Amino acid sequence: MIDGYPPRSDCTELQQRPATGRPSRFKPCGQSRATRSVQRLIEQVAPFDTNVLILGESGTGKELAARHIHELSGRSDSPFVPINCGAIPAELLESELFGHEKGAFTGALSARMGRFEFAEGGTLFLDEIGDMSMQMQVKLLRVLQERSFERVGSNRTIRCDVRIIAATHRDLEAAIQGGTFREDLFYRLSVFPLQMPSLRERLEDLPLLIEHLVQRQGGAAGTQIRLLPCAIAALAGNAWRGNVRELSNLLERLAILYPGQSIGARDLPERYRGAATELPAVARAPEAAAGGELPSGELPSGGLDLQSHLSAIEVGLIRQALTQADGTVAEAARLLRMRRTTLVEKMRKHRLVANA
Repeated sequence: MIDGYPPRSDCTELQQRPATGRPSRFKPCGQSRATRSVQRLIEQVAPFDTNVLILGESGTGKELAARHIHELSGRSDSPFVPINCGAIPAELLESELFGHEKGAFTGALSARMGRFEFAEGGTLFLDEIGDMSMQMQVKLLRVLQERSFERVGSNRTIRCDVRIIAATHRDLEAAIQGGTFREDLFYRLSVFPLQMPSLRERLEDLPLLIEHLVQRQGGAAGTQIRLLPCAIAALAGNAWRGNVRELSNLLERLAILYPGQSIGARDLPERYRGAATELPAVARAPEAAAGGELPSGELPSGGLDLQSHLSAIEVGLIRQALTQADGTVAEAARLLRMRRTTLVEKMRKHRLVANA
């Protein structure tokens, strides 16, 4: 029994399925403490048929986490079927989930399978479960209890073998208090709750995330952008209310504006520059000086605040070193060719914290 949760009323046996052993394409990107914690929980729950409820702000990668669980599970050879419960009108959601028979309602010209049937043997991902109507919550609860359902317009019971992963950005406990979400369904879904961290809580992952997203966006050879340390340091000060989705959209925009070029802090949209508005624009060349580590910019005609500029670069490089060193300060100091005590002093000065 999980602390704070009542025991399951059906007392079903905990089932574990051997995984296929194939690597997952959806592993969380990053080495921060928050990211490693999520990865550990995913690896622990994946082999079991336990229902999982993924919580977190919009843009934190809840569907990617669900797909990662599926690919690590023994169901990975069977379908992963997602459905957004908030994007489908309430009167159509029942048919989408359970299917319907010919003539069940106006426009039902033929029989149709629902998502539960499509996901047979695999995983059904119920995204934005907090937006589901109370009427549909009752019907979903019955299916989870009985492991069977009927198509709309049919009396024939269909047994189902489907793992349920649900996700929402809403506070379901507050919704229960407000009378918009069933408490019994909440406990049925949240056998294993998984909280996705916001990007603000895992800023140490920013350099790795940027590299991953740039590579995923692809493009012809020589057209991928590169963010210089001063730009990464500026981005680290952003609020990131849209989380990783917002970061991905920003990188796509930069790739359109500056294909194949190096991006400095002044090249960022104004809202993302933060305190780096006084940093100089760098010379946009595919290569950078000093072995690719430091920007080879020219002094702007209006001058610059050299101390702020060098400080931003220093912060960016320290963050990258800590990320590569998995939060080990001694290893980060070796990468930066400095004494450990010196790095500790710089981290204290810039208010940086190691992951470990």
